[in-house]
Amino acid sequence: MLKGERCLSPKCAITKRAYAPGDHGQGFRGKVSEYGRQLREKQKARRIYGLSESQFSQYVDKANAMLGNNSENLMRLLETRFDNIVYRLGFATSRSFARQMVSHGLFKINGRKVTIPSYKVKASDIISPRNAEDFKEVDLNKSITWLEADSKKYEGVVKHLPVRDEIDTSINESLIIEFYSR
Repeated sequence: MLKGERCLSPKCAITKRAYAPGDHGQGFRGKVSEYGRQLREKQKARRIYGLSESQFSQYVDKANAMLGNNSENLMRLLETRFDNIVYRLGFATSRSFARQMVSHGLFKINGRKVTIPSYKVKASDIISPRNAEDFKEVDLNKSITWLEADSKKYEGVVKHLPVRDEIDTSINESLIIEFYSR
């Protein structure tokens, strides 16, 4: 958006015009192909979870090898990463910050220090900071149904693995599976 208060007023150029800025803003924008839609969804998911192409393709391969719905398996694998759980519990404000905190060794799983952001968290695992005093002013997120956050102990418990209805990420994972099945 634009800087300052300008975008909060009716003079905001973005809301005033329904086309992109610049000389070619009103130019022809062709229809996006099916491949383009699939690629967009894959790239969106990669950026949301902060993964490289090789990491992401490995997750797709694992999801395809698992029993059940491939697209739901993919989302479950991405959501149960250790850095994502730290983000979901509210210890970090972004997934990249959660990844950095995990790699610096600030969190424990079941009492053991884990520094691998891609660590696959299992049901009934307990996630807690190594030094709880560092997180005294953090409000833990209690709205995630498959995680249980305890504000007194500053820890979170994975109640069960998530199903697709419990994941609020706006990704069409079936397009991703179709992209990799080419």
